[in-house]
Parts: sequence; structure tokens; C-alpha cells
Amino acid sequence: MNLTVGDILALPGLEALRLRAGQRHCHRPVRWYYVAENEGIADWVMGGELVFVTGINHTRDEANLLRLLQEGHQNGIAGMVILTGEAFIHAIPDSVVAQADALGIPLIEQPYMLKMVIVTQLVGTALVQRDSLLRSQREILTQLLTGDYPSIELTRQRASHLQLTLNRPHRVITLRLSGIPALFDNAPPDRAEAQLQAARQALRQALEERLATLPASLPLVTLGELFILFWPEVDAAFLDGKAWLGEMRQSLSPSLQPLSLFCGLSCTVTQAHHYRRGLGEARRALEVAESMRPDKGICDFSALGVLQLLTAIPDQELLNRFMKETLGPLFATNRKHPALLIDTLEAILQENGNVIKAAERLGIHRNTLNQRLQRIERQSDHRVNDPQWRLNVSVALLIWRMSHAQQQEFL
Repeated sequence: MNLTVGDILALPGLEALRLRAGQRHCHRPVRWYYVAENEGIADWVMGGELVFVTGINHTRDEANLLRLLQEGHQNGIAGMVILTGEAFIHAIPDSVVAQADALGIPLIEQPYMLKMVIVTQLVGTALVQRDSLLRSQREILTQLLTGDYPSIELTRQRASHLQLTLNRPHRVITLRLSGIPALFDNAPPDRAEAQLQAARQALRQALEERLATLPASLPLVTLGELFILFWPEVDAAFLDGKAWLGEMRQSLSPSLQPLSLFCGLSCTVTQAHHYRRGLGEARRALEVAESMRPDKGICDFSALGVLQLLTAIPDQELLNRFMKETLGPLFATNRKHPALLIDTLEAILQENGNVIKAAERLGIHRNTLNQRLQRIERQSDHRVNDPQWRLNVSVALLIWRMSHAQQQEFL
């Protein structure tokens, strides 16, 4: 995994560094380090930096240090290191320590006697080494996900050498930000791009922070617009992971707007050469989450039932044609509510043919429901209680919901 604040504190040669606040957040991944030479840092950090504050070029009084923490929090820094000694910043004020704790920012004190050149060299070297390892690990995982590897035995050998733990059950989880076309349609390109990259960085940081808390976790992988996690399925770890995904999606929602986050989960993957299947399942579950369950935002492929079969059919036109042939006669383009009869039929199926409960579900009188059922049978040329037609309708309704077809014309 990425080098964390805690990893940096444990580097040989940096024993003089002292953690003053934010101990619970030392698992934050460090993307790089930044030495603050300006009065503020908001324009100079992108998220994930370990910020060093020296006080050499600017007066670093209590107010300025508090401001730096606030700007760092808003921009997602990994942590802050404040150099203390006789020359510039004599001591870290208690208010700064308290604010770092309140904001969840690891705050580290570095004595001036520990030379900055030594610290940055050790940190920079460790970051480069870890980045090189991560690139190789992600290369192996990408090969397994795409099926593009020379041989499974060689891939396993490389994975073992690169400290990748593949011999335990995992779920493949795909995450994607939705609404990107609308973002660029409604904002100037430069502002839309900035919003997109800020959202992606916020998501990446949240995912990597969580992965850093898992023992022997596999690194985050990106394929195009997809973020891909490998979540261990041992004991209650996966149930905790599903709960965390929902909580993360909710907590990130304000910072991601106008984009939305959707997640798809595969069935359990127990062998390295099955990761490709896991990715396919997770992607199909992601499509269902986005099209059929936007309020929840998360879909588990193992819970899809017959949708597992429908999402595996590559010929989308075949599915659409079946849906149109089955439901098309009930769709009225010239009416205020063109899908009225389809919604009525769906209510009948959901209530197992119980007319009273279906009428209650729709909020209409039973006589009104009976009139609609007569129209359905007349226009479809099928009896509602015909078991074969009910099966066809059930499948067609799933395709309709899955493909956003309710937003399109049938014919």
C-alpha cells in the first residue's frame, strides 16, 4: 500500500520526529511532501501531501499556523510537520494541537536540530521506493483483471515476490463517478475539469485511507474511469466493507456534487486467475446500481438473481427487442403518463396478483385498477393470469429498469 504518515514516522533516522496530534489518522497515505514557503498553502497542494512548515520565509504565528491547518484540511493534506526551535517557531501553540486533533490532521513536531535535507531525502527516497513497488503490484493486478498475462504461474511468482497476497478470498469492487457528461455540458471546460479531478482525488484519498487500515490489503487499481478495490472476505471484514462503502458514499456526496458515486461488487473470487471474472461481475453490478438503484448506489452481483443472466448477454439489442415486443403494446406515447399500464402491471406482479394490495400500492381505487387490467389484456392480447406471459413480462420489466428504457421511445 501507499506510504502512510505512520510509515514515515517509523523510518530509520527520523526517530526525533514527535507526533503531537491526529494519532487516529496516521494511516493516511502520503502522495508526496511539500515545504511551505508561502503564507498560505491552498494554492500549492492537491491532496495527500505531507506539508513541512519552517517559518523561515514567513512569520508563523499562532494565527498563521491555524490558517495553514484549515487550508490543509480543506485540500486534503495527509499531515503537517512543524519545525520548532530557537530560530523561528519556538513551540507549537496548544490551540494548534487542539485544532489538528479536531480536524483529524496528523501533526508532527520536528526539532531544528534534525536537518530538513535529511528528512526530505529519507521521506523522498521512501516514497519513490514505495511508488515503484506499487506500480509493479498494480501491473500484476491489472494483468489479472484483464486476462492479459503471459502465464498464471509466472504471474503468481511475481505476485509473491512483490508481496501481493492473492491466496485468500476477495470481492472485486468497482466504483465510478457518474454524471461527467452533464458536468461538462453545464460548466466551462476548465472549471469542469478542475471539479472532476478534485472529485477523483477526494475519492482516491478516501479509498486509500481505508485500504491502509486493512492488513495485507491489495492496492487500489484504476482502469479508465473505474476505481477497483480488492476487498478481503474473511470473518466480518466484507460486511464491514459493505457498510463502509455506504457510509463513504454518503459522506463524500457533498464534495462530489454534481457527480454521483456508484459501486458494484462481484461474487467471491478465490483464485488469482478468476479476477477477470470478478471484474466482469463487478462491472455488471455497477451498471445495475446506476440504472436501477440510484438511491442506494451499491449493487452486489451475488444478490442479482436472474439479472446475473440478463447482464451477461452481450447483445443489448436482443434484450431491447424482447422488451419492446413484450411491453411495447402497453406504452402510450400520446398520453400524459405513457407508462401508466406498465406501472400498473408491475404493481400486480409485485403483489402476486392481489388486486386489493396492488390498488393500495398505486394509490387508486380497485375499480380503476380493474379497468386498467382490462386495457392491458386488450392491448397486449394476453390474459394477466397467463403464467408464461407473466414470466415474459417480469423479465421484460427487469430489462426496462436496467437499461433506462423508460426514458426512451419503444418504437
